[in-house]
Amino acid sequence: MKNKVAFVTGAGSGIGRATALAYAQRNTRVAVVDYSEEAAWETLRQIRDKSDVPAEAFICDVTIEEEVRSAILKTSDILGPITEAFNNAGTEGEPGSLCSCTDENWDGVFNINIRGIWLCMKYQLDQMAKNGGGAVVNCSSIAGLTGFANMAPYVASKHAVLGLTKAAALEYAKYSVRVNAICPGFIDTPMLARYAKHFHVTNEKMAEGTPMGRLGTPPEIAHAVLWLNSQEASFVTGHALVADGGWVIQ
Repeated sequence: MKNKVAFVTGAGSGIGRATALAYAQRNTRVAVVDYSEEAAWETLRQIRDKSDVPAEAFICDVTIEEEVRSAILKTSDILGPITEAFNNAGTEGEPGSLCSCTDENWDGVFNINIRGIWLCMKYQLDQMAKNGGGAVVNCSSIAGLTGFANMAPYVASKHAVLGLTKAAALEYAKYSVRVNAICPGFIDTPMLARYAKHFHVTNEKMAEGTPMGRLGTPPEIAHAVLWLNSQEASFVTGHALVADGGWVIQ
């Protein structure tokens, strides 16, 4: 995988950081992309502590087109053309009833969770198509497959991720570009910690609701992402891979 280049958004923590580290461990060049400079550089430090694979940090707000375009072009200039991507940057917004949701909250969630993925794919897919192929994974959620009370913007946006993924997969299949989605369940991340705090629920209680009896870990999702973007999944496109310990099949 030494000639591969991975572009990972939301790489400053949680699943994004685990995925960037997993790519580096497999000798793939990594663009560590996050809106937080401190978080991005910490991920880059961890990569460089464990590997000598080329990697760079890019500070980018995925809702701003010029920043996305610049990050992708700089990645190509410094690391080489992007061969795979994980569009993971996302937010849960402010939990609350649908009727109490503000315009600011609704737009903020959709700007990051949907506009951000659209903008990233807009430049990733074009580059991959021109270079003969590639693979993209977009981060949805089990909230993209079912409903959660008091999380309407998040649930709606994660459903939209799946629709966007399927449309892109159909458009770019003829260019040897595959587009899939990952749907994590309850994963031990900072986002889940915020969710637990707001709804006054413990990790143990959330684990009890999962058939496997535990929370998932960021590296477990990272490995699923790497598989979807690998040649081992060469005939898989437009798919939503669920990694939730059996939660949605109950």
